[in-house]
Amino acid sequence: MSHKMRMALALSALGLLLVEKEERQRRRRKRIRRNRTKWVQSWILQRQAQEEVLPTPCREPEFSETSDFKDFARLFPVQFHSLKELISPLIRRQNTNYRDCISVEERLTVTLWYLATGGSFRSLSHHFRMGMSTIRQFIPETCAAIYQVLKEKYLKCPDTVEAWQQVAEGFQARWNFPNCLGALDGKHVNIRPTPGSGSSVNKSKHPSSIVLMALVDSSHRFLYIDVGCNGRVSESGVFAGCSLQDALEKRISNIPSPAPLPASDLLAPYCIVADKAFPLKEYLMKPYSNRKLTEEQRIYNFRLARAQQVVENAFGVLANRFRVLLSTISIQGTAKVENIVLACCALHNFLQTENCDLYMAGIVDQEGPDHDTIPGKWRQDPDLQQASLPHGTNTTTQAKQHRDGLCHYFNLDIGSVPFQWAKI
Repeated sequence: MSHKMRMALALSALGLLLVEKEERQRRRRKRIRRNRTKWVQSWILQRQAQEEVLPTPCREPEFSETSDFKDFARLFPVQFHSLKELISPLIRRQNTNYRDCISVEERLTVTLWYLATGGSFRSLSHHFRMGMSTIRQFIPETCAAIYQVLKEKYLKCPDTVEAWQQVAEGFQARWNFPNCLGALDGKHVNIRPTPGSGSSVNKSKHPSSIVLMALVDSSHRFLYIDVGCNGRVSESGVFAGCSLQDALEKRISNIPSPAPLPASDLLAPYCIVADKAFPLKEYLMKPYSNRKLTEEQRIYNFRLARAQQVVENAFGVLANRFRVLLSTISIQGTAKVENIVLACCALHNFLQTENCDLYMAGIVDQEGPDHDTIPGKWRQDPDLQQASLPHGTNTTTQAKQHRDGLCHYFNLDIGSVPFQWAKI
């Protein structure tokens, strides 16, 4: 056999080997494609075929102004549509060649259901026929969008003298507490600890927490919120680290100058009211804590508690309407948890402003004809956990003088209210 023939046979054999190898690879790729994990589980694909599992206000007249949609979404259909239009540019996604995206309406509906019920991601996944990891991802994104579009109009801290004075007028008119810029308090929100943090104790039974610090006006609206600080820090410690304290300490953000108390020439600085967990300062009034209080001091404590209860009610209504705050939020990442809490507060103000009577009806405490408190429905729920008390505070002479001045004024004819004597 000649050399040329041997070369031809060798090349032919090599070609056959290459063809055979290519064929094996083609079969292998085909087998892999056939066995590859599906993009979407079959039971999730049924969502589009069974729309009844996703109740939305779009399918009229299934949901009307008095429908059950409000019970789980906390919004009426008109408010739902308004909010959907606002957040659409922020969370809208595009369909791909592999699958259709989850619509803005679906994202908002699932998020509102989660905020209102505090249900687990597993239960949401089965109810709405969506992947659990998908829900876990888009809920914080949707909450961030809700807060972003609502904060400027519905959750903006006063920044002018006139705006602060309007807040003070509300407290004087409704709660008979003059020169008051708001009621302050802080609550814990439980979160699931990050893996590897803390001790090896079973963290499912020992959740961590963050603190929600809030300043509330006379109508139970949040004026200022600060969220995200380590829950083990006391309320006063959280307050010391927020921007509100700086504004009050330095009298910036157009905090009004001291003004006469009503019907008198007694000058008093504007202040906020708080409970005994906070330090007494010239701009931060708290109750007397002595065991042997005088009658005048008990009058002052009653008047302060009456004004301060609006923040307690605001937290109670917030947790009743958005029950996720009563659960342990199982999302890793403090920023994502903050987005959820901020969205709840923004929605609270949005609904309180746009539809106060229906949103607050029966939930908030009321005052009876004799000014006794009629408990609201929120008191039947578990309360948000109060932060621990600080070990001690430094009280200035000016702060004590301001509190004593208010105490004296509340016991004068010009500063008293007729029913206060029966309440001590």
